[in-house]
Amino acid sequence: MSIPNFLSFLPIAVNLEAAGEKKIPTFSMVAYTGGTMRVDGFAHPVVVDMSGLDIPSHNLPIRLDHKPSQGVGHSTRIAAHNGELVAEGLISRDTSFAKDVASSGTNGFPWKASIGGPVIQADFVASGNTVEVNGRKFEGPVYVVRNMTLKEISFVDNAADSNTHAVVQAKGEPHEMPLTFTPQSVTPTNMTPPTSNPASGDTQTSVDQIQKQIRAAAVAETHRIEAIRKIASGRFPDLESKAIEEGWDATRFELAFLRASRPSETQQHSEPQRPAQLVLEAIAMQSAGTSLRALEKQYSEPILEAADRYRGIGLQEFCEMACGRDLPRFRRDASGWLQAAFSTVSLPGILSNIANKMLLDGYEYVEDAWRQICKFSSVNNFQEHVRYRLTSSFKFEKIGDGGELKHGKIDEQKFSQKADTFGIMFALTRQMIINDDLAALTDIPRQIGMGAAEAICDAVWELLLSNPVQPDGKPFFHKEHKNLIEGPETALDVDGLTLAEIAFMEQVKPNGRPLGIPARIMLVPTALKVVAEMLMKSTVLNETTPESKGKPNTNPHAGKFEVTSTSYLSNATFKNASSKAWYLLADPNRLPALEVAFLGGQDRPTVERADADFNVLGIQFRGYLDFGVKEQDHRGILKMKGEA
Repeated sequence: MSIPNFLSFLPIAVNLEAAGEKKIPTFSMVAYTGGTMRVDGFAHPVVVDMSGLDIPSHNLPIRLDHKPSQGVGHSTRIAAHNGELVAEGLISRDTSFAKDVASSGTNGFPWKASIGGPVIQADFVASGNTVEVNGRKFEGPVYVVRNMTLKEISFVDNAADSNTHAVVQAKGEPHEMPLTFTPQSVTPTNMTPPTSNPASGDTQTSVDQIQKQIRAAAVAETHRIEAIRKIASGRFPDLESKAIEEGWDATRFELAFLRASRPSETQQHSEPQRPAQLVLEAIAMQSAGTSLRALEKQYSEPILEAADRYRGIGLQEFCEMACGRDLPRFRRDASGWLQAAFSTVSLPGILSNIANKMLLDGYEYVEDAWRQICKFSSVNNFQEHVRYRLTSSFKFEKIGDGGELKHGKIDEQKFSQKADTFGIMFALTRQMIINDDLAALTDIPRQIGMGAAEAICDAVWELLLSNPVQPDGKPFFHKEHKNLIEGPETALDVDGLTLAEIAFMEQVKPNGRPLGIPARIMLVPTALKVVAEMLMKSTVLNETTPESKGKPNTNPHAGKFEVTSTSYLSNATFKNASSKAWYLLADPNRLPALEVAFLGGQDRPTVERADADFNVLGIQFRGYLDFGVKEQDHRGILKMKGEA
């Protein structure tokens, strides 16, 4: 059984009190109690062997829900005590998540904790066996994590360890948890363990010295961060985040800050400082409800933290920030504001990037079963293109006594293809600005992206179901093409699938020899999806009809074909739609039945910015996609009607 990459679990005890001159909240926690837990990805309880837990540093990130973009602070001390993993530290991050943890903790919210890190080794103890871990005995079945590296600890509101509890204490109250403990089997690599003799009674003195060193380091770190933020004064947030994250001192940051502030030789006038372009993009993506996981794939943690500071702003303030906050605040007439905003260099470019990202997000959201059954090609113009496919056999012939090789005979089949342009336009209008609707920046292009994907879906499935007439005067699906079978025996079951497989393999080349290309894909409407998946996954049949008497109960088709399902096949708005008809197709890259061609190979829609019309106050965008869909070789697909 595979082992998950990360463990996420366990409760904490939180203590919030002032530390240093700035009264930065502190915390203490029981990060793990040494017992069993129920962890996602493990079929049985999990125990982490404390002797194999590697703690690379006392100063580890403290987060909310294990998300790098939801920073809370950092630990100042981590150690094992009486079979538990305990930690203390500072809520040092300037994020909304850190403020939430600090504020709710002092209000009595029962925060818990969760450790995170890669599992290097885990052993399974079977039922009936006993294992001793962390000074306790556990009955199998249970997983024992023998080797794990601690990378971070997170505040969570729900714990997997029901035996732990959370304690919140106000400032000035004594700790209930024993925080003057001796580091035991888990020793951070960046700390020197006490070397005194335990029998002499000096162990506690050494630990106290270590505690003083840790607290002094924490205060110094706090002063370093405050000095950097004082110099930055809200300017150059990306540089500020980098300095804090990489441990720059105030002197180094000040030099970098002065270089960034210095105007270039060609600069005549300094612009008011504005958030970086990526921060502005992240702000808009957040307002669109983009998931944190998707945001983390596109933007770094400092970018997301900076964007979080502006959560909930409106469209007007967004545009003002993009333009350097030098625009007159919108009052009654939007004309002057619009003219000033959209005449800047930065804003239109930022809006274009946002529109492209959201358009692609919408484009990938729509069902794309057509990608599984179609061949993709590229055309370089909008003219009619002719495809030539070699069809005759190049079978090796016996060489005569003279050693002369014979020329292979080449026959050709012609198939046409042509791309067209599909598109739509939209505008950021005066009404949107008056409504202060930042979500309009993302909702509209996302809908356009979905519209682009739907245009391809409609074109592919409408073509397939329309059964177009071919150059020989017969429909694409026709008995003489040997790619259409009708009758009650064509229902999707073992016998029907056997009939379809035989018919597909009996297709021939123009010279009458076997084509020799097997089916790879089973295409079904949603009504037959479960039946198709059962036929592909089940190795045993469960037929009890009189007709099945005497038949073997093994499934001869298990795992043969890839199942692709789409609701378009049975949608009543399409001609010849059916919830009973199903299809077998060859690999589209080997013998395509349908082909989708994109101009220049560009298979994603494009967004372009354009000057607004005279009668439109705002800025306009247009989204378009150039593609064509055409049927190709009828031998690459077989239709089973599924009924008489």
